[in-house]
Amino acid sequence: MDPNYRPSQVDEDTSRSRALPFAGSDLVLSPSQWSSHVVGCTSSLTAIILLYLVDNPKLCVVRSPYNSVLLDPLQLKGLFACLLPTPKGISCANYAKCLNQVLQNLGSMQLWLRIPLEKSENDAEARNPDYMGEGHTDSWELWNSFRLLCEHHSQLAVALDILSSLPSASSVGRWFGEPVRAAIINTNSFLTNARGYPCLSKRHQRLTTAFFDHSIQVVISGQPVHNVPVGASGANADDHVEGKTLDYLQSQQPLMDNLEAQTYETFEKDTVKYSQYQRAVAKALVDRVPDENASAVTTVLMWLCAGRGPLSEHPTEGWEDIVTIVSSDMRNWDAPERADILVSELLGSFGDNELSPECLDGAQRFLKEDGISIPSSYTSFIQPVTACKLYNDIKSHKDLVHFETAYVVKLHRVARLAHTQPVFTFTHPEYSTESSNQRSKKLHFDIPSDTGSTLIHGFAGYFDATLYKDVHLGIEPSTATPNMFSWFPIFFPLRTPICVQPGTPLEVHFWRCCGSTKVPYSLLIKLSRTQ
Repeated sequence: MDPNYRPSQVDEDTSRSRALPFAGSDLVLSPSQWSSHVVGCTSSLTAIILLYLVDNPKLCVVRSPYNSVLLDPLQLKGLFACLLPTPKGISCANYAKCLNQVLQNLGSMQLWLRIPLEKSENDAEARNPDYMGEGHTDSWELWNSFRLLCEHHSQLAVALDILSSLPSASSVGRWFGEPVRAAIINTNSFLTNARGYPCLSKRHQRLTTAFFDHSIQVVISGQPVHNVPVGASGANADDHVEGKTLDYLQSQQPLMDNLEAQTYETFEKDTVKYSQYQRAVAKALVDRVPDENASAVTTVLMWLCAGRGPLSEHPTEGWEDIVTIVSSDMRNWDAPERADILVSELLGSFGDNELSPECLDGAQRFLKEDGISIPSSYTSFIQPVTACKLYNDIKSHKDLVHFETAYVVKLHRVARLAHTQPVFTFTHPEYSTESSNQRSKKLHFDIPSDTGSTLIHGFAGYFDATLYKDVHLGIEPSTATPNMFSWFPIFFPLRTPICVQPGTPLEVHFWRCCGSTKVPYSLLIKLSRTQ
């Protein structure tokens, strides 16, 4: 209902009664509603030009008039997005050229290209001729060829057509790293359960849930064939708050830059991390001093880089003779006595990316030869990912520096293409005279062959740490500590995305280089052609 609407005055007609409308048309929207809630569709004429005329070589002499017919409707201002028809096969150069021309002067409106979610396992039998061109069996390749012709434009997105049959889970998973804005499910994909209600197959249900988890709109299309029940309740307040951090790129250097009080406040709310550290310290104290000697032995425990932690409050709360606060650089401070237990929290999202090895090497002289370090070791991990949104956000800066920066980010719209692989492991204390913090590693990733072709935008990084014995802490997906939010994964972007064909081995060389003023990472990717 439009509260500002008032029925227009009409001439009184006493011969018959007339019922005037009590509300305005559904099309009476404010400009902000048009630009944020309405998605337009191309007209049937524009669709015919796009699909059959623009890329027809026999009509090349008249392409220019057709292009103008296409450009004018798409350049209408004020809509949130416009839905475009599916290209007919990979031979769509002129179609892409027309859209790329539109994209250069489009304003804020997005263009959603309809792409079927299809990958033929049996190329000859399973191909859908309505969508696929000759020799083309993977709709992702259709999208990728079109996207490349439009130069990865950030306003070109995908609307997936969900068919009654689905490809393999690996093939479907790669789409979550693409700019998918909507999933269109036709009503004929629904089944009827025993009670007569519409339902989706188990695979379709899991896919739809994944769409919701990745903030992808689900659209029901087609003629209604069931009675639709009342839907579930919406997202709670926590989900809306978390949504602000998803896929948000952060570049942090805690050793170089002082963290804000708000950042420390967020860290201090992570009770899981402190609980794990408490367990590790408690076990170390018990192992260090037997119960029968506890009252006679004094244990020296040093906490390095305690931030603004609760320990700083204890000297004013009756612990004057127990806790001493020292404000100094651990690499330059001389300890009056050695410690039995050395506790530190210098871990970054990649384990060593906040210079924990360099800092602890300088502080190792504080520890007794038989002393305990918490953490005792940590390992970094990486995996290749498709992350179109992150790539476009970095690309928007239009410089090389941002592509050579590692970002901390809560990964959301990404496709994890292979299992994680361990990269570097650091152990503390480290008394070997030959050890160096400069490392290199060669990794091999096997992307499942049923995934199909993929585009790698970069690598996601994680860590796993052993605090003490069996007390563990980390964000590596397969062993991540539940309900811990102090660390988000790290993202290493590639300057140019790399397309990997099915069955192609992926070899990655990763280096940790140590300099006098900085510790950069370098990586090299090698693709081997399969016979």
